[in-house]
Amino acid sequence: MTGMPRPTIRDVARAAGVHPGTASRALDPARDGRVTPETARRVREAADRLGYVPDQFGRGLRTGRSQLIGVLVPDLGNPVFPPILRGIEETLRAAGYEAVIASTDDRVDRERDLLETLRLRGADGFIIASSRREDPAVAALVASTGAVVLVNRLVDPAVGTERGADSVASDDDAGVAAAVRHLVGLGHRTIAHVSGPEELSMTTVRRAAFERAVRDAGLDPRDCPVVEAGRYAAEEGERAAARLFDAHAPTAVIAGNDMIAVGCYAELRRRGLRCPDDVSVIGVNDMPLAGFLDPPLTTVAIPQYDIGAAAAELVLGRITHRDRAPVSRILPTRLVVRGSTAAPPR
Repeated sequence: MTGMPRPTIRDVARAAGVHPGTASRALDPARDGRVTPETARRVREAADRLGYVPDQFGRGLRTGRSQLIGVLVPDLGNPVFPPILRGIEETLRAAGYEAVIASTDDRVDRERDLLETLRLRGADGFIIASSRREDPAVAALVASTGAVVLVNRLVDPAVGTERGADSVASDDDAGVAAAVRHLVGLGHRTIAHVSGPEELSMTTVRRAAFERAVRDAGLDPRDCPVVEAGRYAAEEGERAAARLFDAHAPTAVIAGNDMIAVGCYAELRRRGLRCPDDVSVIGVNDMPLAGFLDPPLTTVAIPQYDIGAAAAELVLGRITHRDRAPVSRILPTRLVVRGSTAAPPR
């Protein structure tokens, strides 16, 4: 026994009492405003009542667009990405597009293969959370398609092949500076930074911001060491913190992100040190559950959902206006003070 035939746009138009062309315009977010609000409401209600599903394939044939955006992140397990992805998905869906999300596992070869697969399948644009300062696969994509937005990083002017890409990132410079000022205000004079890997663009920005803020506060750079973690992950943060405390005795640590801060917590506990009584710790991101750590983590909050929404807006704008100048958006950060920072021990 076969199922009922799928309702068509003509069925929706008939139920709403409008011309099929009017029904099509009312259900196409890209042509929002072409019909009156009352007509649009009537058409949407008829479509919902009939269970109408738009024929995206047919629309793609007519417009030359797939209505798909490829979205690549290095690690879906990183808690910073789900809010960014939600911002991307909800903004794209409101415009009639869908996100095809894939994880590169932070591997160059997998990223290259995924980008090629999505390009061959006709993705209209790409949002890429690649944080490497030099990324040949992304550079090649920018040259071939143009509709590329970089997330969580700005275009490096030294990498000329990426200059055609749009980008959106948080104001890490201001956020890290606020973290240093907070610690100095509490009385700390020996502040360390556990950074991420040096080949990543966000590491460069956050380390430079830390070193600049230390100088601006009048601290001795020799008392404010930087130790590099192999990845933005808790276990690597723990290893880096071990190297830090083997060689130095800071009273405060600014971690490259919240996961590195979690690793710092673990190393402090292993050494019998208490946070914040012995050592204060600050992270970056304000990941979900940061406030439920023990102690609750003071962190630089980045507007994760807004970053995703802005990236989606940029890629949609680039699809419509291919020749416009590249756009870089920097969104504000804020320091969230919780229980992991206090005055240094006497």
